[in-house]
Amino acid sequence: MASKVFIDSDVIIDFFTDREPFVNPASELFDLNEKGLLKLHISAVSINNIYYIVRKYLGHKKTLEVVEELIDMTELVGTNRNEILQALKNNFKDFEDSIQYSTALTIKEIEAIVTGNVKDYRNSEIAVFTPTNYLKMKKEDKI
Repeated sequence: MASKVFIDSDVIIDFFTDREPFVNPASELFDLNEKGLLKLHISAVSINNIYYIVRKYLGHKKTLEVVEELIDMTELVGTNRNEILQALKNNFKDFEDSIQYSTALTIKEIEAIVTGNVKDYRNSEIAVFTPTNYLKMKKEDKI
């Protein structure tokens, strides 16, 4: 069974915009997802932020294609009233990350949250890794 991983929007943006030096680890995560070794989950609430930033790199039309591709290749997790209320209580400095974290909590058997900003998730009860560290731990069978 594929490991379930919640992927933060910053990693997705790195992947679709080829942002150096982060694009290679992000690409490897998406490659493992495509091979069925990982199941990447994203928050539905992140789509608009992803669109907004990626559009600056790729333009409106191409970004809409990217969003459609993203939805096809990942598991989209809804964000509802309960997650927003939980996000208000998480004691996170970044509210967007707090919402993403609250959404990740709803995923059964989640292995980790993968983000470029580990410090933003310091109050997480779920293991949190950068893409590079997650891939390293996975290769060493430590996760």
